[in-house]
Amino acid sequence: MSESLLGLDEPPQPRDPNASGVYRVLARKYRPQTFAELIGQDAMVQTLGNAIRRDRLAHAFLLTGVRGVGKTSTARLIAKALNCIGPDGQGGPTIDPCGVCEPCRAIAEGRHIDVIEMDAASHTGVDDVREIIDASRYAAVSARYKIYIIDEVHMLSKNAFNALLKTLEEPPGHVKFLFATTEVQKVPVTVLSRCQRFDLRRIPAEKLAAHFAEVSEKEGAEAEPEALAMIARAAEGSARDGLSILDQAIAHAGIEGGAVTAEAVRHMLGLSDRNAIRSLFGRVIAGDAPGALQGLRDQYDMGVDPQAVLKSLLETVHRVTLSKLGNEAVPGQAAEETAALSEWAAQLGFPALHRLWQLLLKGHDEVARAALPIEACEMALLRVIHASTLPDPGELARKIADGAPIGGAPAPAPAAPAEAPAPRDLAELVQRLADANEAHLAARVRNLVRPIRLEEPVVEVSSRGLPADLVRDFETALRHVLGKRWSLRVSDAPGQPTLNEALAALEAQERESVLKSPMVAAAMEAFPDAELIGWNRDRRQA
Repeated sequence: MSESLLGLDEPPQPRDPNASGVYRVLARKYRPQTFAELIGQDAMVQTLGNAIRRDRLAHAFLLTGVRGVGKTSTARLIAKALNCIGPDGQGGPTIDPCGVCEPCRAIAEGRHIDVIEMDAASHTGVDDVREIIDASRYAAVSARYKIYIIDEVHMLSKNAFNALLKTLEEPPGHVKFLFATTEVQKVPVTVLSRCQRFDLRRIPAEKLAAHFAEVSEKEGAEAEPEALAMIARAAEGSARDGLSILDQAIAHAGIEGGAVTAEAVRHMLGLSDRNAIRSLFGRVIAGDAPGALQGLRDQYDMGVDPQAVLKSLLETVHRVTLSKLGNEAVPGQAAEETAALSEWAAQLGFPALHRLWQLLLKGHDEVARAALPIEACEMALLRVIHASTLPDPGELARKIADGAPIGGAPAPAPAAPAEAPAPRDLAELVQRLADANEAHLAARVRNLVRPIRLEEPVVEVSSRGLPADLVRDFETALRHVLGKRWSLRVSDAPGQPTLNEALAALEAQERESVLKSPMVAAAMEAFPDAELIGWNRDRRQA
């Protein structure tokens, strides 16, 4: 038969799966057809490519990951890679399937007789697996490998898994199993041990945004970068979820020249405005209860879900904490937001941030279950605001130990500490701690704190070798003992020796001086085995 009759006189072209006149949603229309189009899974693609080139193909693959990262698409791509015969019909397994040969086209269109897809959610029983086992004994009809793709494999029953084990461990050479699941922990370990596992990662938001920009351009839709970034964040690492949101946003933008704007996406998804959230967060940490409730109501009136408001506040606390640790700003973050985060990071300590996180997280869970969500959200914010005035747990424990009242009218503060003069040096300060029943803390300060300067109302110490809990406890004790709003400043400078190091150096110097005194030197010479065990510091005598 001539090449012209076979249609090979011209290079074949990949068939467009979207060529039919029926509209296909973006999540299906832009399903990856090659490994190059599979975004965010470079490590897996490299491993598969090496395995194919070296002919080290496993007989079973397990693909796991969150929804929409490409598990089923990857399984189909592996099926194409293993069965591709190339445009000339002479090719072998390849990490770059041609997409034009009959096996590639048939697999892409879901009609290949030797590539069997099964949804384990609707075929959970042992009888369904028994059909696979019986059919696997027969050779492939037209492909190189007979491939079984089982989606959501964790839904199989225990008996079904047991029935599959033997075939899965020693399948015929012409059979490959491809399993996909979102809940790998539900797959028996006996099955996991018989598969080559690939954990598909969440797709980074910046890669999703770039992908959505390409899709928007191909669809002839104009989209603001901020809008695409919002969609990428809302997708939470899932390309399918993001494309579904983008599909909705394009439809929402209108038919005649409507652009996908950040404002439209925010309203469509019920997301909180970032400026409004920053304002609300500022009011919360400032203790402005009326302003915070008004800001929450403004968001609610715009259609923002109360739970989404708390989620945004949680994200803000997390970003402030990262900013305090010195992490770089999120790509695409506005300059005013970066400035606000830096200001809050300098203002709030780690204990306050951790307390904010826990309170907001508790409020988020309560709102999710509440019969009155907006009212529950208001009460959660009020709890956060009022809890910000409570003492630190360490300070609270100290008050209890000292017998100070915890609630009601505050007890009058003792006059003596408020009038106490500033300590001359760290040694005097440590002595005051010891006199105030802070012996354990005083001992830690002697051993670990390297002073830099002591100038009312600041004690500056070196950060070298300084535990975080000691910084907190030391500063609290300063204020408790001195009766003023003293603060502890931690610097990167090396500082002076600790009190114990200074004392040890002084004792070594004195010992050397005593040993060199004429009387002691003569005694040591007369009695070579003698040992200096102590001396009188006032008289410098042994």
